[in-house]
Amino acid sequence: MAIASPHDLPARCRAIELLVLDVDGVLTDGAIVIDDLGVESKHFHVKDGGGIALWRKSGKKVAILSGRSAACVDVRAKELGITPVIQGSTDKKASILSLIQELGLEPGQVCAMGDDLADLPMLGVSGLAACPGDAVAEVIESADIVSHFDGGKGAVREVIEILLKNQGTWDGLVAGYRVEGGSG
Repeated sequence: MAIASPHDLPARCRAIELLVLDVDGVLTDGAIVIDDLGVESKHFHVKDGGGIALWRKSGKKVAILSGRSAACVDVRAKELGITPVIQGSTDKKASILSLIQELGLEPGQVCAMGDDLADLPMLGVSGLAACPGDAVAEVIESADIVSHFDGGKGAVREVIEILLKNQGTWDGLVAGYRVEGGSG
């Protein structure tokens, strides 16, 4: 994982209240599967979903901001309690700025995660920019956090762990899963 500006990263992570996620190539592996009836499906990783559940359990917000629209995204977002879900955005910068304003936040309180050129505008106006390890070169160059993992393969989970550890809440959240006296 590459981290830009490592000296101020902890402070920037501590300020984050909202995680905004692209879908294709971030929450998924980027594959768009369309069957012969025209039904679209995507591959989501369970560890990313578990990370999102921890993020929400810590009292933080998560949103989806995608340039495409797919019903399966709404289904997955509902399963994970993600709201709002913005699909079909043709201007991700305007969409994220509107979202930030609607939620009464400042850009420095937002971490956006994207993987391709269309995500650069939203990454550029966010307090913290993150991307999967297989993002395009221009996004990797712009990111503050580059995951070891590819999109749809646990990258979101890793970014959430980094945020929660820097916010000092990771250990308390994990403790809730530990069994007293267990040795494996």
